[in-house]
Amino acid sequence: MNYFRTSLLLAAMTALFLGAGFMLGGSGGMMIALFLALAMNGFAYWNSDKMVLGMYGAREVDDASAPEYVRVVRLLAENAGLPMPKVFVIDSPQPNAFATGRNPEHASVAATTGLLGMLGPQELAGVMAHELAHVRNRDTLIMTITATIAGAISMLANFALFNGDNRNNPLGFAGVLLLMVVGPLAAALVQMAISRGREYEADRIGAEICGRPLWLAAALERMELAAGKIDNVHAERNPATAHMFIINPLHGRQMDSLFSTHPSTTNRIERLQEIAARTKYH
Repeated sequence: MNYFRTSLLLAAMTALFLGAGFMLGGSGGMMIALFLALAMNGFAYWNSDKMVLGMYGAREVDDASAPEYVRVVRLLAENAGLPMPKVFVIDSPQPNAFATGRNPEHASVAATTGLLGMLGPQELAGVMAHELAHVRNRDTLIMTITATIAGAISMLANFALFNGDNRNNPLGFAGVLLLMVVGPLAAALVQMAISRGREYEADRIGAEICGRPLWLAAALERMELAAGKIDNVHAERNPATAHMFIINPLHGRQMDSLFSTHPSTTNRIERLQEIAARTKYH
């Protein structure tokens, strides 16, 4: 169902792009915006993992420098049928983690020192299983496609400033102003909805990978409480990367909202508890 929902949201965003493009710039302006967005996001797709890891000062670790952490990731990757990802540590007191990489063969997982110091082996396994679920689901690719379309819509909104009298626009300049505001906002909302959907799906698949849904539920509860009290300095400086983390590094909310990149942690825990109740493993 989550894959179907994601497909519908992507289709809605594509339809928004096509409609806005034709109204604001005609077919020519629409294709120019799409080409530029593809070029920018193509570069990001191939290089975003290095950029983000560098942005957070992540350092790669191995069996010698972080034996327990690497062992957990290796066992879970084998259980998930995935290649062993590169493993990184980020110096941050806020307990958090993310996965990156353009495909399972070029994946990396990163955890903060705060997370590694706070969670026990079982809770750590739940978190890493969630991140490997993102890798297996190719969520990086999904979010790159989403970013491409959203970027194209934003470019079309800017293009409207220079071509506001396009004859395809039946609403005139008022229509231009409307689409300049509504288009990017609607695209951002769809992006956030897709991001939240992928988090729920990664929770579900992660529970399957580690075999213990309540391990992840316990980790989420502890991380949410701690993250609300501890700032993630790098994330505050780069809020566009917030959606990558398992817990909102900019401080989560108690309920899903239009402008939240993450689902409510309470909702996520309840879903994991429901999964545990249906299985023999808790």
